[in-house]
Order: sequence, then C-alpha cells, then structure tokens
Amino acid sequence: MKKIYFSFVFLLFLVFHNGFNKSFAAENIMIYKNIFSRKISVSSLKQLIITQESTGSLKKIINLTGQNEEEIINYLNQDFELPIVITSKLINSKIGNIILSRVTKIIHVNNIFTEDINKSAIRAGVINGIAKGNGKINLITFLESYPNKDIAINYSALSKVINKVESMSDLVEFFTGSPLEKLKSNPS
Repeated sequence: MKKIYFSFVFLLFLVFHNGFNKSFAAENIMIYKNIFSRKISVSSLKQLIITQESTGSLKKIINLTGQNEEEIINYLNQDFELPIVITSKLINSKIGNIILSRVTKIIHVNNIFTEDINKSAIRAGVINGIAKGNGKINLITFLESYPNKDIAINYSALSKVINKVESMSDLVEFFTGSPLEKLKSNPS
C-alpha cells in the first residue's frame, strides 16, 4: 500500500513540477553505458527524420556506434497498430506487469529507479502515444507522450535484449504479438 501511495504522490509531484500548462513529453534521451552517458535531444531525432541527416551529439553517437542512419530513420518512423483498449488491458494485466518490469530495466525516468513509477510512465507513454497516433504508435509518438522531460536508456540492458532478437519486428512481436492475439480472442 505504501508503494502505491508513494507512486501516486510522486506522479502528482511530476504533474505540479512540470506545470499545469506544459504538455508532457520527453525532451532528452539519456543513454547510459556503465559510468558513461550521452544525451540526445528528441528534437534531433525529429530533425533526422525530416532532413535525413544527423547533427550534433546524435551524429557523434551514430558515428561512434557505426549505425546506419537509414535504419535509424526506419525505426523511428515504424508505426505499430495497437488497439488502445486491448493494449490498455494488456499492459495492466499480469503478463503486462511482467513485460513492464523487464522494460523498466532498459527504459526509465532519468535517475528514478522505482519500478512502479517507471511502469506508470511507460504505460502513460504507450496509451497517450496510441491516442495521439489514432491507434498507431512509433518511437517519436511514444517519446512525445512520455510523462517526463528526461528518459533514460540502459544501453547494456538494451544490448542484451537486442542480441537475443533478430530484428525490431521480432522484438515487437515478442513483446506484443501473442499476448495481444490472446486478448483479441478473449476480450473479457
């Protein structure tokens, strides 16, 4: 009960701290690998989509990691059609909580390591992103719907998951495919 109360109070703090008139959206992505960190602005990702060229710290990170800009643009633009009611049921179910627990080890509110708060932030980002995208979500709409200015990514944890999955579509299918199909066939 104390955990739920603390989570609720913290989320209220975030609302008041960010102000009533400000919209919630991630502005920065903090990428952590061991003791090193890099910051990428969400606006630089949006700019990459528009201009097809990276700049600033995003360009440095792409060059450092040897990533292909075209692939990154494709990942950023890849839409996933997710029915909002079914997705909401999924992420609030037992299996959804297990998935979110795993995801919070990779993505979380920067410098906040409370699992319940991070689960709530991811839920908000997903549901609000689907609503904003009229039943579809991509990485940018998720970030634009994430309820905190700074989102952190644990690069080491992300790499472990990516090494187990062949492609981004396999990853999404792994996390959403079969649970969504089960919910579609049994909507109770």
